[in-house]
Amino acid sequence: MLIKKYFLIFSFSVVAIIALLYGISPQWFAQTFLDVPDVSLDIAHILRAVTGLYLALGLFWLFAAFSDKYRNFAVLSIVLFAGGLVSGRIISLFTDGQPSGILLLYVLMEFAFVPIAYWVFKLPE
Repeated sequence: MLIKKYFLIFSFSVVAIIALLYGISPQWFAQTFLDVPDVSLDIAHILRAVTGLYLALGLFWLFAAFSDKYRNFAVLSIVLFAGGLVSGRIISLFTDGQPSGILLLYVLMEFAFVPIAYWVFKLPE
């Protein structure tokens, strides 16, 4: 179904942009969006690992957009991916307080992606 295909391509695009923002220059990302003056080696390492994870999942979604065999599983994996991220962020909101603006934007995006991805998953082939 074309909706599933285009949803997977869109999801790949979004997660790839976010991943590259994290990973190309963790120092720039932290200074620009998180108001963190200096990123330690360990934090840069974590951000680049997250970049790899996001790109790996995103590339799977892109592959599945063109593969009938994996398309439904890929859409379901977006539900799990976004659901897991937003769950952790909501816990952090209650335990740690309000983060920077871009992280609040991520909460909204992930919160929206869960029901949308589930709706796309339930669409007939």
